[in-house]
Amino acid sequence: MERQVDDLVEELYPSLQEWRRDFHKYAESGWVEFRTASMVASKLASWGFEVKAGREVIAEDARMGVPPLAFLKAQEQRALSQGAVAEWIPLLSGGFTGVVGILDSGRPGPTVAFRVDMDALDLQESHALDHAPAAGDFVSINDKMMHACGHDAHTSIGLGLAYVLSQSKEELHGRVKLIFQPAEEGVRGAKAMVEAGVANDVDFLFACHVGTGIPLREVVCGTHGYLATTKMDVVYTGIASHAGGNPEEGRNALLAAASAVMNLHSITRHSGGNSRINVGVLEAGSGRNIIPNHASFKLETRGDTSEVNEYILSRAIDIIHGSAKMYGVESQIDIVGKAGSSDPSPELLPYIRAQASKVKDVASIVDTTSAGGSEDATYLMERVKQNGGLASYLVFGTTLAAGHHNEKFDIDEEVMKIAVKTLALCALHTHELPLSKVNA
Repeated sequence: MERQVDDLVEELYPSLQEWRRDFHKYAESGWVEFRTASMVASKLASWGFEVKAGREVIAEDARMGVPPLAFLKAQEQRALSQGAVAEWIPLLSGGFTGVVGILDSGRPGPTVAFRVDMDALDLQESHALDHAPAAGDFVSINDKMMHACGHDAHTSIGLGLAYVLSQSKEELHGRVKLIFQPAEEGVRGAKAMVEAGVANDVDFLFACHVGTGIPLREVVCGTHGYLATTKMDVVYTGIASHAGGNPEEGRNALLAAASAVMNLHSITRHSGGNSRINVGVLEAGSGRNIIPNHASFKLETRGDTSEVNEYILSRAIDIIHGSAKMYGVESQIDIVGKAGSSDPSPELLPYIRAQASKVKDVASIVDTTSAGGSEDATYLMERVKQNGGLASYLVFGTTLAAGHHNEKFDIDEEVMKIAVKTLALCALHTHELPLSKVNA
């Protein structure tokens, strides 16, 4: 079986590169992955997967940080002009850009899920000739959208895994679910897929990422330490007036925002673990002689645990509303992203190590590493574990041209072969794992 997987992936490697570079060139940010999702759905269907897309796998009310309708419509047309598969667009329309492929072996066994993300960052990519995508003519052509975190590789890995498993169906037991998630950046998309029930029947879940500082040919079986986080947009609305003639008639939204920002960064820390808060954007005012009637800012909170994050969040909300009251302005808070913390299931780590050790391209294997950032795959992981299953978040190391979220980010594409081979073996042997839920 290992030889068959190895041969299939080696033959597939040129396609993995082609897919990844295509997704990179046509990068699409969260909730507007119309072209990417339509191509994923089309390929899965052609390989014999049952495909669910759009509202079947995305709960509308659980989406966070969805762009305005006009932007969604414009991006849908943009995607069609760039080669989106038209027959799938009606299902994805309106920003319901999730796709799930299901392959049923027809034999008893567990339901095994693999989650990959599809979205790009809101970042303008470098066109410098020392940047490989620019030199190789696959630099993003979409303004302020760039795959600067490796999700183009993740989507390609998911497709590669789908193809290999479709060709190895006779070796499978149980069912495989491939979850192609939108809007991971800003931790906006996974909750909506969880609320739609995509993880309710999953016994084993594998999520993955490339890079993150891990060297090429190293595999990390599980990542712990993802910080719980909440992303918020805040708007203050006051009353404008002449700053010299009658300032007392105004209600200064800028001062309310400035007061809030200073106090947000002074929140007392929690003894239960590390915490973070950051205001990354602050905008206010329209002229030097006008009392500002509008201010807005974007912030995030984080914590080692969901409890710590909720503490920081609660204090932040108090400060935001308190500053509004102090300056007599109205406040509005929108939660545009949220994720909890989750650690890998210890019972799953030896199994992942055993599969990775069969891959000839792997030079070293590490059981766990600490993340430090946030990831909304934690929603899927926690749902699976709550239902008695096992879950882990793998990292496949790769050499990086620049750090994640940098305009010159790029990867060594060899990592895709390693990931597909490892994940395929994880899928093909899970029926050997003991799990009370599966064996009941």
